[in-house]
Formats: sequence, structure tokens, C-alpha cells
Amino acid sequence: MIFAIEEINNSNSLLPNVTLGYEIYDSCTSTVGKHLTKILNKNEFPTFFRTIPSDYYQSRALAQLVKHFGWTWVGTVRSDNDYGNNGMSVFVEAAKDEGVCIEYSEAILRNYPKQRITKVVEVIKRSTSKVILAFLPLTEMDVLLEEILLQNVTGLQWVASESWITARYFATPRTSTVISSVIGFTITKSTVPGLNDFLVKVHPSKSPQNALLKEFWEASFACMFSQRNETTDVKLCSGKEKLAELSNEYTDFSELMSSNVYKAVYAVAHALHELLTCKQGKGHTLNESCVDKANIQGAQGEDGEIKFVTIGYYDASLPAGKQFTMNDNNIFWAGDPFTSVCSESCQPGTSQAVIRGKPICCFSCIPCAAGEISNVTDSTKCIKCPLEYWSNEDRTECILKKVEFLTFGETMGKMLTAISVIGASLTAATGLIFFHFMETPIVKANNSELSFLLLFSLILCFLCSLTFIGRPSQWSCMLRHTVFGVTFAMCMSCVLAKTIVVVNAFKASVPGSNVLQCSAPLQRLSVLCCTLIQVVICALWVSLAPPVPNRNTAYSTDKVILECDVGSAVGFWAVLGYIGLLSLMCFVLAFLARKLPDNFNEAKFITFSMLIFCAVWITFIPAYVSSPGKFTVAVEIFAILASSYGLLFCIFLPKCYIILFKPEKNTRRCTLPFHASFNSRTSS
Repeated sequence: MIFAIEEINNSNSLLPNVTLGYEIYDSCTSTVGKHLTKILNKNEFPTFFRTIPSDYYQSRALAQLVKHFGWTWVGTVRSDNDYGNNGMSVFVEAAKDEGVCIEYSEAILRNYPKQRITKVVEVIKRSTSKVILAFLPLTEMDVLLEEILLQNVTGLQWVASESWITARYFATPRTSTVISSVIGFTITKSTVPGLNDFLVKVHPSKSPQNALLKEFWEASFACMFSQRNETTDVKLCSGKEKLAELSNEYTDFSELMSSNVYKAVYAVAHALHELLTCKQGKGHTLNESCVDKANIQGAQGEDGEIKFVTIGYYDASLPAGKQFTMNDNNIFWAGDPFTSVCSESCQPGTSQAVIRGKPICCFSCIPCAAGEISNVTDSTKCIKCPLEYWSNEDRTECILKKVEFLTFGETMGKMLTAISVIGASLTAATGLIFFHFMETPIVKANNSELSFLLLFSLILCFLCSLTFIGRPSQWSCMLRHTVFGVTFAMCMSCVLAKTIVVVNAFKASVPGSNVLQCSAPLQRLSVLCCTLIQVVICALWVSLAPPVPNRNTAYSTDKVILECDVGSAVGFWAVLGYIGLLSLMCFVLAFLARKLPDNFNEAKFITFSMLIFCAVWITFIPAYVSSPGKFTVAVEIFAILASSYGLLFCIFLPKCYIILFKPEKNTRRCTLPFHASFNSRTSS
């Protein structure tokens, strides 16, 4: 403070020709002195400004600090005076709001009897909380710490008030045995240019009337300016001692927190400068007049005169809402305008709720529920958004719900598309292999005509899954279900025909039977008839109650699910049921032929493929019913792809393996061992 005042007095621009002075009062933290200072200051210094933040904010910050580290069970010790009691009162309220519980709250003063201090430490020692907040000045903390050391209370996490958090006096090897960890807030440190040099040049000879400086000098250099007692051996101060050679808290400039005092002095100086340089008509007060420069008061400003000012007009002849006319300019208030209401206004996004037992003007503000809004102040109720709209985060506006459907652009859509295209490509490659090796025994033995027809239907099965991806429309909904039903019916019809061929071939008891010779027309006819039945089912479904696009708003509150409604549930399950009937017939016939000679594995492979097919579609039903939104479509696509891959791999993969990697087995002898054996028996 002295440094700032001297700097201002030496300034040519700030308060020229004016010298600032000061008086310093020190209560030495006496309890009595603080009360007297409080009484005197109210009369002598009615205008009061702080140079550091109020303890009110520190106490609230400490509560948030404790909650931040998850310490919800703490003990507290405070000084039994205004500093401790007021600070702890704010902390208790803030801690309650933060959900922090206080196990004990003790109060001490440095001049309390030792027995009372001892009891406080015993309470701390018996407690179960491991965190203790000490809202104490240095003197009280010193007394508490001595008793803590005496009773060896360890294992506590200390939370300190700003008065002792940076005190090096407590940071010693001796105290670290009981205070190993301390956390708290302190005033922000900053640098004041020139202050360091000023501090080391301070000398009692420059300020002979400064008793505090003299006392500080004697304590720092362990000397005395005059011999007060003949028995003391303390040396006399020579005046040549140098503060720059000291190493203590005074010369530790990194710990200085003096910028607030520095700014406060300059704030007062600038205020005085404005008052003293005032010119008439351009004043700095409300009535634009300058003050008496010879008699400047701390609360200078208003002259105390009561004024009557017209602030507006009322005209009853005007329409309602326009009857008041207010003057926007030159409105004079004795202070800031205040409001007198029972409850503050409810902002948009909330509505008024009547408080039971209170007048109608007393209400609480309740946030609107999800899907409801209020866009005006003091709304009495919230408005529900239309069906396809939803409230925004602030509950002040209805916005369109998000639309959800399986797209080609999202990850799931890309993966299913890739799997579908890969499956169709593998099927086409298998067809090319069979076409290239058409004259080989294994292709001929597997009825090449049915094999190519089955491969063609499998390609359609893989590709029909693509119709399930994308925004549902009138045509896509009908196409996806009918194409799926017809292609899978064709596929199952081919498998059924192959199964019948296998069974007939191995059940024929007479050589030269006409069963195999007339099987080709029957095979084509059976495939055609079985497929036509499904076409008729699909035609009836589409003509009577076709699948249509639907905007599902019932499943999710904040989004619209675009889906295909099946239209007629009977038609949908009839299509699936017919496919299931064909697959069941294939499985039964193949199962009956499972014990045929191992060299001809067609029946066994068909059995495996039908097991996979049936397992996939049996698990599909509950998954389809329970899957939400676009996942319903994904489950249906997965069932189509999984069953298609099962048919492709189980029926055609073993044959491709023999054709490509085991050509020595692609002979008539290896393909039809049953007939060779049969002929040898009849010829003998």
C-alpha cells in the first residue's frame, strides 16, 4: 500500500499537486480489538470496499472442492469468532446442497482453556471421517496443531482456508508427521513492477515514525535499536543490515499476493482524480454538478434532494395494453429499480404450477415434459407437440422428429449390401465352374439342369435382400416381399426336385428303369408348379391388402421409424409358411435318404442345408417380432442371406472342391459306385 501511494505521489499525470497520506491501524487479531474496529469503522468509514474476495465465496468454493474429490463425509473445525462462524455457516449450507455430510463441527479460540482444545482434538481423533476442514486464522491453527501433534492424530486429509494454506510456518518436517496433505484456495499471485526493489530498500531511518517497521527490523536481524534491559545479551542494530541478504517470507517475492492492494489504492486515486478534475456541466455525478473539492466525502455523489419526476402517462381512452406511455429518457431513480413479486417469472420452456396454500400469484416453475413446449413467459401450461414433432432441448420449440430407416450409406447398410453382392458373385462363379465342367461326371450326376436353375434362384435370393434397404415406398414395400417369397419358393422347389431325384435314383430296384429317363420333364413341371403356387399367394396378397410404407411413431417418442407395414398378416405368414412347408418336405425326404452310400453325398448335403435353413427361419420369428426400428429389417435381411449362404455352401461347395482340387475323383466310377456294384451282382 505504501509503495502504491508513494508511486502515485511521484506521478505527474495522476493527482498532480495532490499528496496522498495514510494511517495504519493494527488490531493484532485481538478479539476485543476486532469488535471495537467493527463499531468504529461503521461510523468513521461508512463506505467499505474489499481488496480480496469475500469469505462467502471461499466457503462455497470449499464445499464444491470437497464434493469434487468425492469426500461426502467430513469433519470441520472453525474459529469461534466472526471469521470462523460466518465462513462455516456458509460452508454448511453449500455442503448440504452438494450432498456433503458433516460428522462434527467444533469451534476453538487461541485463548480457550487447554482442556477445551484437548476435547476438540479428541473428537477429531474418534471420528470416522478422513477429511477435516479447518476454517481458522493462523493463531487458532497454531494452537490446534500443537494439540494435534501432542495426541499424534495422523491419516487425515486437511482442507484449509486461505488464512493458513500458504503459511510456511506449518510446512516443516515436524508438522508433516500429522499434516501430510493440505488443499485449499489462495489469492491469485501476480507481479507488481518495482515492488521487489522497494521492499529490499525499506529502512527504519526513512520512516522513523513507523513502529511496525522498527519491530520488523529487530525481529528479522535479531537485534535491538536500544538496550531495554541490562540483562539481555541481544546485540544493537547498526542500521547497516541489508534486507536483500535475508532469506525469509518477506524476501520470498514468489509468494507475494499484493496486486489487489495495489489496484485498490489506484482505484481510490483515480476516483479522487476524477472528482478533482471535474468541470461544471460535465460532472461525474447524477445531477451533472461538481463536488466541493475542499470537502470530499467517501460516499460523494447525490445531494440528498428529493425530486418529483414525471416518468409516464396513463390514458384510459386507449386500447388495453396501450394505456401506459413511459418516458424512456431522463427517468430518475433513488437507486436501482426493484421488483416486488411473490415468484419470479417462468421462462419459456417451463410452466407455472400453483403452490398449495399460497395465493395465485405465488407459483413454482416446472420444466415442460419431453414432447411438450412453452414459448412464452409465464405460461400456465405446456403445449403438446404434434404427432410427428418433438420438443427441442430447451422445450421452447417443436421440431420434426428424426426419421429412421436402414440406408445404404450407414455402416450396417454397407455391410449387408457387401455380403449380399459377395453371395451373388460366389453363386455366379459356381455357375461358371459347373458350366465349364458340364461334361464331367460329377456335374452330370447332379442333374445339371436343376443345378443351374437352383444357382439362378440363389442369385435372385441374394439380390432380393437389397430391396429391403433404403427409404420404404409403395413399390419397394410390395417388391421386397413378393420377390423374396417367389425367389425362395423357386429355390426350395429346386431343392425338393433334387431330393426326389436322389431318392428315386437309389430306391429303383430294377436296372433300366424309366424313372431317371422321365425325371427331367417331371422335375421342370414340379419346380414350375411349386413356384406358381407362391406366385398365386403373392398375387392375392398384393391385390387384397398389399404391404404399404408406414411412419411408426408409437415405438419411439423422439423419432419416426419408416417401415413397411405387411398389410395383410395372413398373406405375410402364408408366404413364409409355404416356404417353410417346402423346406420341411425337402428335409424329410433328404433325412430318409441319409444312409445311402457315402460316395454319393447329395442327400446328406441337402439335409445339412435344410437344417441350417430351418434353424435360421425358426430363430427369425422371435427376433423379427422383438427387434426395434431398422433392426427389424436388418434381421430379415440377415435371415435371407444366412439361409442362402447355407444352401450355396452345403450343396455346391463340396462339388466345387472335387472339381477344382480333386479331379481324380471326378470319374464315373467314383460318382456312381452304387450302379457299378448293382451291375456286377446281376451279371453273375
